[in-house]
Amino acid sequence: MVASPCINVCRMDERTGLCSGCFRTIDEIAGWAGIDDSSRLAILAAVARRRQEHDPRESDLRRACD
Repeated sequence: MVASPCINVCRMDERTGLCSGCFRTIDEIAGWAGIDDSSRLAILAAVARRRQEHDPRESDLRRACD
């Protein structure tokens, strides 16, 4: 099972319509428990793109901590 990207920073950004913590839409969050792994992987790919668009340097910072 594909794990949720939730990091317990649950705040919806009214401007973007995305959660400030996990970069999912409210529909993606609400439907997560009822979808299959391939759909979850598609959402995770969208989350990665959104995170990169939001702060391109963030992925570099996360790798620095690994």
